[in-house]
Amino acid sequence: MELDYHKLQERNIREFYLAKNPEKGKEKIKEEEWEQLERRKLTNQDILELQLARLTSEELSSLSEEDRKAAYLYYLMNNGYSYQEKTIKKEGVTDVEFAYFSEEASSLGGFKTKLSWERVYPEGDVLKTVLGRVGTIPSEEKDTYLKSGYSINDLVGLSYLEKQYEDVLKGTKAKYRLLNRHNLELIEEEKRGKDIVLSIDINLQREVEHILEEEVAKTKEEPNTRYYNRSFVVVEDPNNGEILAMAGKQVIDGEIRDFTSGILTSPMTVGSVVKGASILVGYNQGAIQIGEVMRDECVKIAGTKEKCSWRTLGRINDIEALALSSNVYQFKTAMRVAGANYQYNAPLVIKEETFDLYRKMYHSFGLGVKTEIDLPIESTGYTSDKKTPGLLLDFVMGQFETYTPIQLSQYISTIANGGTRYQVHLLKEIHDSTNQVKLGETIRSFEKNALNQVDTKEEYLNRVKEGFHAVTMSDIGIGKKYIDEMYDPSGKTGTSQSFTDTDGDGSIDTETISTAFIGYAPSENPKMAITVTSPDVSTPSGFSSYSSLVTRRISKRVSDYYFSLYPVN
Repeated sequence: MELDYHKLQERNIREFYLAKNPEKGKEKIKEEEWEQLERRKLTNQDILELQLARLTSEELSSLSEEDRKAAYLYYLMNNGYSYQEKTIKKEGVTDVEFAYFSEEASSLGGFKTKLSWERVYPEGDVLKTVLGRVGTIPSEEKDTYLKSGYSINDLVGLSYLEKQYEDVLKGTKAKYRLLNRHNLELIEEEKRGKDIVLSIDINLQREVEHILEEEVAKTKEEPNTRYYNRSFVVVEDPNNGEILAMAGKQVIDGEIRDFTSGILTSPMTVGSVVKGASILVGYNQGAIQIGEVMRDECVKIAGTKEKCSWRTLGRINDIEALALSSNVYQFKTAMRVAGANYQYNAPLVIKEETFDLYRKMYHSFGLGVKTEIDLPIESTGYTSDKKTPGLLLDFVMGQFETYTPIQLSQYISTIANGGTRYQVHLLKEIHDSTNQVKLGETIRSFEKNALNQVDTKEEYLNRVKEGFHAVTMSDIGIGKKYIDEMYDPSGKTGTSQSFTDTDGDGSIDTETISTAFIGYAPSENPKMAITVTSPDVSTPSGFSSYSSLVTRRISKRVSDYYFSLYPVN
């Protein structure tokens, strides 16, 4: 039998030497030490450690190459509890080896063969990150697994779905009765783990990853994209929280790599996409009325720079404010909510609890809190305790706190379905295991889980939905062409000032522009919600003012493909 001996440790060699030469091991212990063992001042383990430490290099060098191979085999046979089955060789077993040990099992004193499993990915690398990895028990989690009945050499889920559903996917070991030192009686057959079915639409997932790979590579070749290297997509069913597709791709040194984990762990400043939640605070607090008109003009607080919309928009109402993405409409609304008496270039005094009002509304949509997605890792983004007046104005236009793509997906889905925040999830069903290829009996179906209802009037939320519809469908909307008009979409764009660490020293040092889009379609009876984010897509201080339309291109291509699979009736 050929074994991989590179894992042979010095201690393995020493232990084997003592097993082969027990008398020499006894010689290593002094009389007083044997006496201490009898008086229980030393333990058997203490004696063993002394013996191992006192072996000389000359003694160890007497072992032949065959002895060293035997030392590793001896270690494998003694690793773990004495009553446990030991795996001597699992990978790379040849047909000859398997046949030999199967035929000679009766004469080999305890050796036997058995069939095991190997994880297969029929779709290759598609969704592979989210599926997760399987491996040996991490040392820091050893005690937890051992208390749960695992063996130290068992394979367990280490990340993502494999880890999240380890208790479902793991099999049941065979059980034996120990008859005597050398004989066991089988009392219960082993059984493989249960099967899980995901909400992921594999055709959509495959195409989303393909689109991202193409668009990320293409964008990196465009001007003013020095610090751009990644984009993310989430497609969700807004009516129940099911993730239909999720992917992130990153280009590093010309190589496209998977970065789907960033959907959960890579927050960014998202910009104007938050304005739907922001304006609801104004309605709820009576700071603005439906249809109210304000003048879009730059505002200025003493000691700060002017804060403006992307251009002066003049007199606009609430729907136009969303369609044109007015910052000033949000500023003036927030100052009213805060009880401020605003005058141009004068100090601004606000009620600090205004931050809490806005944050509570954001949280009710899933921004700044965990979406409770069924994966073992999720970031809540960046938040701050600072409550200066200028930061309030940044807050309401999406320039203060940071959010992940999965949080944005939950946010837009909550708007789309009329105000219910559902738990985001990948699990659809759990099936009992069978000995056949087909799925067994359904043990559990994931019931949609409403986490909360947004605290606002239906007419207010409908007004936001009307504004989001104007973003993508009206003549003045700045979100046109992100989803084809034939699907009657609604949505919101976001362009944000962001920063990145360009020299890898752990601190941000360069200003960039990031873009986002959130949307759903059809507007009256949404079937899908889409989130696309592209951090650091351009730099405002570069030689070029060009800013890539990668977020729009991705959104258009993904939504087109979705509706090619599921046409609107």
